[in-house]
Amino acid sequence: MSVTYETQGFRLDNSGRRLVVDPVCRIEGHMRVEVNVDEQNVIRNAVSTGTMWRGLEVILKGRDPRDAWAFVERICGVCTGTHALTSVRTVEDALGIKVPLNAHLIREIMAKTLQVHDHAVHFYHLHALDWVDVVNALKADVKRTSELQQLVSPSHPMSSPGYFRDIQNRLKRFVDSGQLGPFSNAYWGSKAYVLPPEANLMATAHYLEALDLQKEWVKIHTIFGGKNPHPNYLVGGVPCAINMDGDLAAGAPINMERLNFVKARIDEIIEFNKNVYVPDVLAIGTLYKQAGWLYGGGLSALNVADYGEYERTPYDPSTQQLPGGVVLNGNWDEVLPIDPRDPEQVQEFVTHSWYKYGDGNNDKGLHPWDGVTEPHYELGPNAKGTKTAIEQLDEAAKYSWIKAPRWRGHAVEVGPLARYIVSYVHANKGNKYCQRVKEQIETSAAAINSAIPKALGLPETEFTAKQLLPTTIGRTLARALEGQYAGEMMLDDWNSLVANIKSGDRSTANVEKWDPSTWPKEAKGVGTAAAPRGMLGHWIKIKDGRIENYQCVVPTTWNGSPRDAKKQIGAFEASLMNTPMVNPEQPVEILRTIHSFDPCLACSTHVMSPDGQELANVTVR
Repeated sequence: MSVTYETQGFRLDNSGRRLVVDPVCRIEGHMRVEVNVDEQNVIRNAVSTGTMWRGLEVILKGRDPRDAWAFVERICGVCTGTHALTSVRTVEDALGIKVPLNAHLIREIMAKTLQVHDHAVHFYHLHALDWVDVVNALKADVKRTSELQQLVSPSHPMSSPGYFRDIQNRLKRFVDSGQLGPFSNAYWGSKAYVLPPEANLMATAHYLEALDLQKEWVKIHTIFGGKNPHPNYLVGGVPCAINMDGDLAAGAPINMERLNFVKARIDEIIEFNKNVYVPDVLAIGTLYKQAGWLYGGGLSALNVADYGEYERTPYDPSTQQLPGGVVLNGNWDEVLPIDPRDPEQVQEFVTHSWYKYGDGNNDKGLHPWDGVTEPHYELGPNAKGTKTAIEQLDEAAKYSWIKAPRWRGHAVEVGPLARYIVSYVHANKGNKYCQRVKEQIETSAAAINSAIPKALGLPETEFTAKQLLPTTIGRTLARALEGQYAGEMMLDDWNSLVANIKSGDRSTANVEKWDPSTWPKEAKGVGTAAAPRGMLGHWIKIKDGRIENYQCVVPTTWNGSPRDAKKQIGAFEASLMNTPMVNPEQPVEILRTIHSFDPCLACSTHVMSPDGQELANVTVR
């Protein structure tokens, strides 16, 4: 039975041909997408679902709040540290703990290292293959590739014809072997790819360069946090001592040699983003824009949100370099304030999620402090297949392990694009702390509209930032610009850290409230962070020194949410609406737009046998 209805400016119609992409590859976790296409192969209905249950909230009940970070950090092995940082902030908020300046700066460097690393890895190793036809790079003229490289990024040292010939020969041996490795099972040759061979070869070369560099950048985490992934954190500060010139300074976690090593990695990050990452995205975005591919905006053209991050002055939100807020209904003249403590603002719904609320009212929204995580797995009456072999979901019923968070009842998009839209509006209203964002956006728009087309002999365009950003291209660009900005901010943090250490301050932790006997009988707190994929919030309730309730609302919960009680669709689903497909049998367009969010459907903590028996029971003491 076909269903047609309108919501958020989209007309949903599930009467057309149903396509299923399961699993969505090149993401973190488990995801399925179903769409309906009309006779012209335009997507008219979209259904996204998270297909595994995380369950961390249940595991944390009754545990010591000081240990929470070590558990929630395991939600994801890719966005390493962001859950730990958010968790310690949550506990510190509940107990009234403020960290020393050194700890603040080290946390900032670690958070931005993650941002830089995650964004580069996402583009080159997960997302670029949606834009770049690797096999087509074999047809490239290496001299013209060199000229293209020098055109889009004249400062990049690796740009000679000989360099690209070597890359091309390596790729040819790879292809000729018949074992494509990470490049296998793709839709090479699809007409959905529009880049010339030279651009494909240039991007493939940078794929390999990024592969080498990213492993060096995360060493910053190993210096300040002991390891990567899952670096160590500490409620009250950071778990690393500073010893510049005392006894055993040579073996200290932080000494001048280690700080100089960090500085060298920051310099690498800045150079790579300037000479490779941002130019690549601008060039690729320009060529796809010239081909008319400005799809995938979805909710980003309407509602975007972020809590705000990167305070220049600790505990002063007015100094955030990516300030928070909500832009609603596409009104780029106003930023509405956001407060994760307000029970009327952030709420989670489970009408179409595989959970239930205790009182049976699954249509109500619950603030995370009052959140309930009780699984209830059932398929709708119009679903096809079985619980263990789903053929088609019934979106009119429950269909996802992801809840549906809403801000004052509105579905919003979160992520680097949301942060950049919110910050751009702030900057236009005079906020001095995020003017760099405005500069980046306007410089990029000029490059995409004029500089790059002119250099390539293509027609110039006059798209505004408001037209360019709310697209799949814009979402990809915002991530690159944020990586660039994060690297620049890291340098400021490093300089501030060194200056503070030189002033004689060696403190890295505040342990005044480490002893649970100093805590109130009951407390609650919230912590937020700018995770690579969007705004992240953790909420905790503490009673008698133990966790009574813990809830995480992660970026992909916002973006990947199913429908809510009002039938509003989430950001993933909205982004696919009205997108034309060249060939539905090769869903490049679906993957391109979904990957632009860098979905992270947090790793499951459950292992089941085919028959459902418990395979292992682990007790953590």
